[in-house]
Amino acid sequence: MSIDHASVRAAGSSQDQPCFDPTAYGNGPGDSVADATENAAVTRHSITIGKRAYPYTATAGHLVAVDAGNSQPAAKIFYVAFTADGQDLNTRPLTFFYNGGPGSSSVFVLLGSFAPKRIKTSMPGFTPPPPYTLEDNPDSLLDKSDLVFINPVGTGYSAAIAPYKNKDFWGVDQDAGSIRQFIKRYLTANDRWNSPKFLFGESYGTARSAVLSYLLHEDGVDLNGVTLQSSILDYTQAGNPVGALPTAVADAWYHKKTHLTPPPASLPALMATAALFARSDYATALRKFPRSDPAAIRKLSDFTGIDQTTLTTWGLDLAASDHNGRTLFLISLLQSQGLALGAYDGRVTGIDTGIAADISPNSGGNDPTMTAVSGVYTAMWNNYLNDGLKFSSNSAFTDLNDQAFQNWDFSHIDPTGAQKGVDAKGDVILYTAGDLAATMSLNIDLKVLSANGYYDFVTPFYQTVIDLQKMPLTDPAIRKNLSAKFYPSGHMIYLEAASRTALKADVAAMIDAATSDHQAMARIRTLQTLKTG
Repeated sequence: MSIDHASVRAAGSSQDQPCFDPTAYGNGPGDSVADATENAAVTRHSITIGKRAYPYTATAGHLVAVDAGNSQPAAKIFYVAFTADGQDLNTRPLTFFYNGGPGSSSVFVLLGSFAPKRIKTSMPGFTPPPPYTLEDNPDSLLDKSDLVFINPVGTGYSAAIAPYKNKDFWGVDQDAGSIRQFIKRYLTANDRWNSPKFLFGESYGTARSAVLSYLLHEDGVDLNGVTLQSSILDYTQAGNPVGALPTAVADAWYHKKTHLTPPPASLPALMATAALFARSDYATALRKFPRSDPAAIRKLSDFTGIDQTTLTTWGLDLAASDHNGRTLFLISLLQSQGLALGAYDGRVTGIDTGIAADISPNSGGNDPTMTAVSGVYTAMWNNYLNDGLKFSSNSAFTDLNDQAFQNWDFSHIDPTGAQKGVDAKGDVILYTAGDLAATMSLNIDLKVLSANGYYDFVTPFYQTVIDLQKMPLTDPAIRKNLSAKFYPSGHMIYLEAASRTALKADVAAMIDAATSDHQAMARIRTLQTLKTG
């Protein structure tokens, strides 16, 4: 059975429609389901944003993504959509969200950022055990756009449909292809082909957005805007100490470990100074080590709070790791206090003595930042899904799927036909900034917002700046469509209240800029018509 979502919305029934799904959704590489039913729980709500009340419909369920070659059902994708009632669908923006990993569901961005409800956390502190609080979100983006949160195959309640298996979708191009097919199905099922369309991806989700934006363009779905939060667009630069240095400086400044004279006037001013040092004296010191200028080493110590002897044993590399993969800077800055810094948010600390010091932080599960919020996310998501959205299942909801991460195929064919995923040795060299540049060159009205947290050591903000500067996009008029914003927060920018409010304002401004340019809107719709007509 297939749900006619447009008819459900048009009916405007005030009664909720719960859904119980008995299908078993396995999250292993060889798992799949036989059922190709599109189901949904539909509930009605209202939220006040600013001074205005917005009645809205929440839809939680599955849509079927088909194989692009034979149009046969390939995957059941679980999603949650929040759509404002009584809107003109031709002008109402529509934003698709997803997290990264790869292997992450969208629960983190859904309950943390711009949905009508959000969890209440104590960031950058540890959120105590339950009972937790789910509250109306004054920073919800629902006043500007309808919101659709997508769970890729193997996450949430999303799974391959036999004869396909989950692992068939665990790869750069395979994943982006399935999300493309989901988006096209959503547009058809909900009569949204003519709506202004936006993407919001976090972490690996930014690499997904770069690839997906091009695939969508090739299929006649031209976007109006893309938000890249906490980007990783060039995997060859992961662990680049030059890109990581300003984040280390931000962490040291927050924990009062810098020794700069005079003290910086503000965090943004400090970051500008640190970025200049990173690309000049620090880059030179790294290149010349061990014959680096002593003055540069002293300055590096003043910036980071790490003594010169220790810096020298690291080869001056602020991104260097120990044999367990733990970043030396993060476990050294507060070592005298028995604390380690969070990679996802350097303001967050965790115990780093006894057995805690030997637990691997791989995939972020034991990172102090994730530990600080993972309990509240798991508890409140299951509560909200069952009681608030009225979708229930016998299966366990997969927040994070390590199996997807471990089995991910990083091979990627870029728009030029080049292999940009792995080298001859099988090492990851994934580069997707070229895909984004290609999309921006073809869709000259596409707006792109890069959002970055100062305290994020996983995807350092300055490395993103470097990657975007080097992106193969030279036309100055197109470059004007790309903007970057920075926030005193971590990888999950929205977990910090003031940063979430600022990020919401920046995303809203990007949506307004994209949709208020009527000539650009007309050009984008013409592009879409040429591809699909």
